[in-house]
Amino acid sequence: MNRKKAIITGGEIGMGRGIALVLAENGYDIAFSYYPDSENAEAFVEATMSMLSERGAKSWAFPADLSKPDAPKQLFEKAVDALGGLDLLVNNAGVNIPLPLQNITEDNFDYLVSLDLRAYVMMMHYAARYMIDNGIKGCLINVSSSRGERAYPNAGIYCGIKSSLNRMAEAFALDLASFGIRVNNVAPGAVRVRSDEELLSITRGRATDYFWNKDFLEKPELVKDHDFWDLLGPRIPLGRVGTPEDIGNAVAFLASEKASYITGVTLRIDGGLILPGMPEDTSMITSNEGW
Repeated sequence: MNRKKAIITGGEIGMGRGIALVLAENGYDIAFSYYPDSENAEAFVEATMSMLSERGAKSWAFPADLSKPDAPKQLFEKAVDALGGLDLLVNNAGVNIPLPLQNITEDNFDYLVSLDLRAYVMMMHYAARYMIDNGIKGCLINVSSSRGERAYPNAGIYCGIKSSLNRMAEAFALDLASFGIRVNNVAPGAVRVRSDEELLSITRGRATDYFWNKDFLEKPELVKDHDFWDLLGPRIPLGRVGTPEDIGNAVAFLASEKASYITGVTLRIDGGLILPGMPEDTSMITSNEGW
């Protein structure tokens, strides 16, 4: 069987890993990027590549800081060369730096726009150009967010970027429809992006690691008793938080022939999280030190 070929940004952990594993089970070989300066990055990459191999996929991993202007082009060229072609691009890498409007800086703004928007657009541009030039009726899928529909405090830039990405998918779908290339988004809500073991392996939290609490270092039992996602899950209408595989299943569907008549949509995958206007609230954690 000829396996299809996919590029995933930020594929070493969390939703990116979940997407990669589901795609591998659906006949894809995978080239993915990872952020080399994150803690335990190499271990995460090794684990992901092992999981992909178990599912019959070939895989390649490329370090990339996609906030840098030249990084998307460099990643795309390396990934396509390794794969020997391209059927699917999944833009997943991205973060929020939670700050209220009065505290943001130009550096905060520029970083989020570069990573969460510019890199997405440029990766789509390179993928679309490649597919058009090679007569490939492929798919471009972006990981957006329920925050593109619902306002949250300390996330104004991120919410605005994801909302823009939702409208861009509609416009880009019109640009590419005549070439048989489909453009869609998936919009996760609260998704468990770290296992208990992975939480305990983190020794320093970052501003983007909203799920991490330094109390886990001193009281590892809190991972079981006061896990962010375990506390949030019962407040979601479907009674649980999402898993990376939930997002992977949606991506695999949108990339499949079963979705061949779907383009320009943003598919929300949040268990009904935002329907009652309920926010994801990190104050549910007993102690907020380290957030």
